[in-house]
Amino acid sequence: MTPALRLGPLVFPIELALLAAAIAIGLIAGRLLAGARAEAASRELWRCLLLGLLAARLAFVWQYRDHFAQDPIKILDLRDGGWTGAAGLAAALAYGLYALLRDRAPRRALAAALALATAVWLGGGRLLAGPPPSQPHLAGLSLQRLDGAPATLGAFHGKPMVVNLWASWCPPCRREMPAFEQAQAAHPDIHFVFLNQGEAAATVRQYLGAHAPSLANALLDPAGEASRQVSNRGLPATLFLDAQGRLLDIRVGELSSATLAQRLQSIRTAGARQ
Repeated sequence: MTPALRLGPLVFPIELALLAAAIAIGLIAGRLLAGARAEAASRELWRCLLLGLLAARLAFVWQYRDHFAQDPIKILDLRDGGWTGAAGLAAALAYGLYALLRDRAPRRALAAALALATAVWLGGGRLLAGPPPSQPHLAGLSLQRLDGAPATLGAFHGKPMVVNLWASWCPPCRREMPAFEQAQAAHPDIHFVFLNQGEAAATVRQYLGAHAPSLANALLDPAGEASRQVSNRGLPATLFLDAQGRLLDIRVGELSSATLAQRLQSIRTAGARQ
């Protein structure tokens, strides 16, 4: 499961947090080791950090460029959590090597800082990820269709599944709904289920009729049991499951069409390995 770091309305994947932490630790180490040239070392390491963050975002945008082509301003919307940490680290190290060769900072301090940052990046992921989470019992949830008939998530086993926990009063839930509506139409090999948390059927029908009339598989979770099952404290949240209903990943926070495409690719890859 991909861990994430949540800061207010922003949700960052752990690889981005690791990238920032690795270079921040490198900054501290470089300043301590540089002595009289501490300012020069800090300046070059800050450039490494900024270049790494920029490269991490641009690499993601390029990989999913088709999703940004119609609305390029979304490239600036960092709430979607779209980053490629490996590309960011590579760019930061490349600039660090350039600084070393040009003697733009104390070589010993800069080399030690870059080595420490790399070690934090390579070793930190396993430590921060922690043990695999226990599997929630999603198949047994007491759900309802919009007409009041009982329903279960177990009925959708047999294909990979995306379960979006949402509510009509939730602004980021509303913003990401068009991306889900398009993805559901484009990916018939994946079940998309939209599990409303705690609202009345009439409210949900009215909202979907006005804003997402083609959306299929909208179900009601009157008690919000799905949120409690996954220890989620906010909406939206999106669960990614394999064809047997096993939870592979959770994304808390708003998804763009690009970050949704990234997650769909991940669950397909996980399914191919099984």
